[in-house]
Amino acid sequence: MTTFLRALQEAGEHGAEQVEHAAEAVQHGAEQAAGGTPDIGGMLMHHLADAHEIELPWGVWHLPQWEPLHLGGLTIDLSPTKHVVFMLLAGIIVCAMFLLMARAVRGKYAGKAPGGMSSALEAMIIYFRDEIVRRNIGHGADGYTPFILTLFFFILTMNLLGLVPWGASPTGNIMVTGALALCSLVAIEVSGFVALGPAGYAKTIFYAPKGMGPVGTAIMLVIMTPVELVGKIAKPFALMVRLFANMTAGHTVILSLIGLIFVFGHMTIGRWGVAAGSVGMSVAMMMLEIFVAFLQAYIFAMLTSVFIGLIRHAH
Repeated sequence: MTTFLRALQEAGEHGAEQVEHAAEAVQHGAEQAAGGTPDIGGMLMHHLADAHEIELPWGVWHLPQWEPLHLGGLTIDLSPTKHVVFMLLAGIIVCAMFLLMARAVRGKYAGKAPGGMSSALEAMIIYFRDEIVRRNIGHGADGYTPFILTLFFFILTMNLLGLVPWGASPTGNIMVTGALALCSLVAIEVSGFVALGPAGYAKTIFYAPKGMGPVGTAIMLVIMTPVELVGKIAKPFALMVRLFANMTAGHTVILSLIGLIFVFGHMTIGRWGVAAGSVGMSVAMMMLEIFVAFLQAYIFAMLTSVFIGLIRHAH
């Protein structure tokens, strides 16, 4: 009986929240109608920002919200969000794609010709291994090939998911790009520690030119040690901001161009010209955004391999 009453109370609270949400939506629509100007900024933030719901062709999927964890003075919310769901979808797509390619490669060695998609993926993998990983990392580079390829295809899939209808781009969230950059930082520093050893790795932090004497060496250590530490942090920070800024900027421009249709929709003359121009520029920007999606994934993977090679061969 107690459980039933609790469930009834939760249902009533949920219904009240839905009614309040609907009332806010009606009020917001009325304010827009009274002002005569659509809220383009709100539309941009609604599409770009993370949320606990996903818009689908048949409605809105409200994601479950879990009870947050309380660790000391910290409150950690592990509830799934839109970007988390699309990250998981990107991971599933990448795994499925390479499992199918591995099956095709096994078939090739058994005397069966692989399909076009498998051949294209195999060519891309060989290109990354030879021209990106081996060229930038050098000796022992093949062990880093799976990590660099995972970065490239995972980031590329997340970028492209933001360009499909009802999709979202997790790389437009700086927390996602920050986590990717943190993975790169760990890989860079651990590879440098393994390649150089403890003494050699310490020289990448505590640096002072030779022949300066005890006093000069101490002064240079005080000056250069913070500089070296900032340099280590600046590399993944640049990866994080570059990917986030480019993906966010592209989506913002496309949505702003489409929003021109609604801004000038009240015009009696010329609105069809504005609509045609807006659609034409949006299509052109969409083509450019596809290129940027590939380019940014390539740059992230390439720079990670460059940084690994630099620290492994530091003197």
